[in-house]
Amino acid sequence: MRNRNRTITRRQFIKESAQDAGILAVSGATIAASAQLGFAASAGKDANPFAYDVGRLRKTDPKLIHYEQVGQFRSPYPEPHRIAAGPDDRFYIAAGNYVSVVDREGARVSEIALPGPARCLAVAGDGTIYAGLRDHVEVFDRQGQRVAAWESPGKKTWLTGLAVGDKDVFAADAGNRVVLRYDKTGKLIGRIGEKNKERNIPGLIVPSPYLDVKLARDGLLRVNNPGRYRVEAYTANGDLEFSWGRPSAAIEGFCGCCNPVGLALLPDGRYVTCEKGLPRVKIYSKEGVFECVVAGPESFSENWQKCSPSDCTTGGLDAAVDAGERIYVLDVVEANVRIMARKKEAPSASATKAGVQG
Repeated sequence: MRNRNRTITRRQFIKESAQDAGILAVSGATIAASAQLGFAASAGKDANPFAYDVGRLRKTDPKLIHYEQVGQFRSPYPEPHRIAAGPDDRFYIAAGNYVSVVDREGARVSEIALPGPARCLAVAGDGTIYAGLRDHVEVFDRQGQRVAAWESPGKKTWLTGLAVGDKDVFAADAGNRVVLRYDKTGKLIGRIGEKNKERNIPGLIVPSPYLDVKLARDGLLRVNNPGRYRVEAYTANGDLEFSWGRPSAAIEGFCGCCNPVGLALLPDGRYVTCEKGLPRVKIYSKEGVFECVVAGPESFSENWQKCSPSDCTTGGLDAAVDAGERIYVLDVVEANVRIMARKKEAPSASATKAGVQG
C-alpha cells in the first residue's frame, strides 16, 4: 500500500477514481484542448501528437516577476505534498508519514507521525491540526496528540486538500471530484462542487490527484477546478457564487492537462496560484485578474524536467503565506521550500492591476 501511494501515474489515478467512460472521455478532451492552446505538437511520423513543445514558455519575462527568493530550506521528509500556515507564524508540511512543524526560517519545531503518507493538512486558529491521509482525516491537538480518526467516506476517496473554519472542516476529494463538508466531530454534512444543472454547477474535472480548497475571509470557499482551468467560489452550503480563469498558454491563463493545482490567499483576498507541468507561481487580484509572477519555470528546472504538461502526477507546487505576506513555495519534486518576498522596486498591486487591464 505504501508503494502504491507513493508513485502513481495519471492513468492509474483515473482508473482507480473514475471507472466510467465519461470521465476518460473528458480527460482525453482536456489534453486535446491543451494542444490547441499554443503548444506545438512534435513533427514526424513517429512523433507523439501530445508531446508538447513548451520550451518557449519556460522563460518568464523578467518584468513580470515581482518577487525574489530570500530564503530556502529542505522539507523535513521526502515526498512532500502540501504546506500550510498555522498560528504563531509556524508552517506545517505534509511529507512522508509525517506532519512536520517548522518556524519561518524552516527550523523544525516538532512533528507528528501518521499511519500512512500525509497528503494534505490544515490548522485551526486554536492550533488543532487536521491531517488528510489518502482516504480519511485524522485530528491532533496543538501538542500533536491524536484525538480522533474520522471514518473514510468511500473507497474511491483520494484526499488532496483541507480547509478549516470555526465550525466546519472541508476536504477536497480528488478521487470523487467533490469537496466534503464535515462538522468538527467528523460528521459528513455536505458535498460541494458536484455537477448539478438546477444549481448551475458544471462539476469538477480532476484528471489527476490535485484538488485544493481554501476558506477565505469573506466566508466563501475557493476551489480549483483544474480540468476547467479555473478557480471557483462556493458557499458552505454548496452554492456556486462565481468563478474565474481560462485555458491559455499565455502567462495570464492556465495550461497543460489540468491547472492550477494549488491555492493560497493573501490577507487582502488576492490569490496565489500554483501550477504543474509548466511549474509557476502567480498572483491574481480578488477578481481573478493576473497581476504578476512570483516564480517561473526557470526556478524549478528539476520539477518541469520530471513532469510533462500532458501527464504529470509527480510534480507540482504548493504555497502558503506568512504574516508578513512572504510566500512559501513548496517544490514537491526537489522537496524544498523557497521563501519569496516582494521586490522593493516592484509596482504596487493596484498599479499592476491597472497596467494589465489597460
